[in-house]
Order: sequence, then C-alpha cells, then structure tokens
Amino acid sequence: MEISKLIEVTRNDMVESVHRGVLAVVDNRGNTIYSVGNPNYCTFIRSAAKPMQAVPVLERGAALHFGFNERELAVITSSHSGELEHQEAVKGILSKIGLDNSNLLCGTTRPLHKPTVNNMLLENIKPGPIHCPCSGKHAGMLSIAVHEKMSLKDYYILEHPVQQIMLETMAEFAEVEKGEIKIGIDGCGVPVFAMPIRAMALAYANFARSDKYSLKRQEACQRLSNAMVNYPQLVAGTGRFTTVLLEQLGDKGIAKDGTEGIFCVGLPKEGLGIAVKIEDGGARALAPVVLKVLDELGILTEQDKEALKAYYHPQIRNFRDEVIGTIRTAF
Repeated sequence: MEISKLIEVTRNDMVESVHRGVLAVVDNRGNTIYSVGNPNYCTFIRSAAKPMQAVPVLERGAALHFGFNERELAVITSSHSGELEHQEAVKGILSKIGLDNSNLLCGTTRPLHKPTVNNMLLENIKPGPIHCPCSGKHAGMLSIAVHEKMSLKDYYILEHPVQQIMLETMAEFAEVEKGEIKIGIDGCGVPVFAMPIRAMALAYANFARSDKYSLKRQEACQRLSNAMVNYPQLVAGTGRFTTVLLEQLGDKGIAKDGTEGIFCVGLPKEGLGIAVKIEDGGARALAPVVLKVLDELGILTEQDKEALKAYYHPQIRNFRDEVIGTIRTAF
C-alpha cells in the first residue's frame, strides 16, 4: 500500500477525520529499518532540504570568508516566522556580503508570527522579502554567489550555478542520481526536489552522522547541527513544533519541517534519519507521528515525554474552551 492511515481525529471518541501518509526510518548505511506505507513513495522534500542546502555555504568557504556566526548559520537552515530576531539574523548575513533586502528574490509575505504582524500594522510597516520564511536560505545562496562572483539577478533559477550546487548536494546526501530527482518550484521561487521518502530519511541520517564524507563536509554538517541545536528559535519560531522539539532533543538530534506535511529528523548517535509525509498536507498530524516514532526508537526520556505531552495527542477544543476530541496516532 502506498499510503497508510497515520492519524485519527476524534470527536467524543468517534473518529471524525483521518490523515494518511508515509513514514520511513533509515540508517546511514541505507537500510530501511522501519516504514509505514511505501517508503519509495515520491514527493517533494520542500523546506526540509534546507540543512543540506546550507552545507555548501560552509563547504565552499563563504561562511568562513564572511564570518557568519551560529545565529546566522541557524537562520540559513530555517523556515522562520519573521520575528525580529529572524530579521536581524538575515540582515546580518546580507550586511556581511555587501547586499541588502532588495537583493532577496524570495518574494514578499507577511510574517508567520502574528504579534509581529500586529506590530507592523501599528507601525505602518509593509511586508518585504526579509519577512519571507525562506529569506535566510536565500541569503545563504546569495553568499555563495557573491563569494564566487556569480550573477546575483538570477541566482534562484535552476540553470544558475548556485542552484546546480544545491541539486548536486541534495543528490549526494539522499544518494539519488541527480537526474532522477524531479524538480518543482518552491514557494520562494527556487527549485524544490522530489524523491522517495526513504531517500529523505537517508539524507538526514547522512547529515546527522556524516563520517562517510570528506572532513570539510563533516565539519560543515557539525557546525550546522550545532547552530540548529544552540539556536532552535531561529530555525522556526515561537510556539512552533520544530523549535520546541529541537529545544527538547538538544544534541540528540536535529529536526526540520517542510510545507505540505513534511517533517524530517536526524539522530547522530544512532545514525538514523526519519522522514514523514502527510498525504493531505495537514500539519496538525505531524507532531503526534514524529513523537511516536521517536518514542518507539527509545530516543525520548520520561522528562522529554512530559515536556512534549501536549504534542503527543493534541486536544481539540471548541469555542467554549471545552475539550471535545483529540488527534491521535493510528499506526
């Protein structure tokens, strides 16, 4: 079966809705050790690709040349909420590479963080590219272009050398031939990669435990992992599951979400990668699925479970703030 039921949404103990999907757990030798649904199911990795896309920023010398700090490295891996600290980190990158907000070609959107949006409305500040959740990734891509004296006006298109570097790097981590990766266009305009779920999990296993690669790549993966662990707020934002999970895992793992129901985790000690896709793109289904897998793998302590209990079986409340149902795993 390609797709399996992963989540049930109940109302007064009656199942009202379901979310189907696929998940895979793969070790860094390429073995699929657990799956629900078909691990060869192919879909877009979306923003879960960002930690791998950040690797060339370090590997090719841009991060060292421009002196990027850990906060700036973290925001390059992010799908941030557009809060002030996210904006400042992106501005820091742009300043160091001699560019500004006008060079970001990620498109314009309001921040995901509602209090930030409210403050902008009060201060009559219009949204700009820096508020886009992908502005950190774009700033990282621009740093490569500046460092290697590439064109800046079209850095986002597939044919540009920067995007070819992104494609090659993703293919290497996922251990998929570059020509087998299907290409789409992401929400921020850059190419986005489609591959089997098991390949996404393998990419995270390889990123988390990168000892099969050159020393330069190992150092890049370790620095980025440290940045994500040390600055989880910059990877997503206030109240978001990705940040909460990173905070709780600490050095036990790295995690990254992607739009349309994608979530990936890398576990360095175990050399494992986890990838989840919710078929209908429903983000509410992700946290219970991810936490169940981490629990079954023995990653979470009792303290972790207590801290994350609100995400295991999220409660559904009505307008009177009464609990009338739950979101629970069904695999």
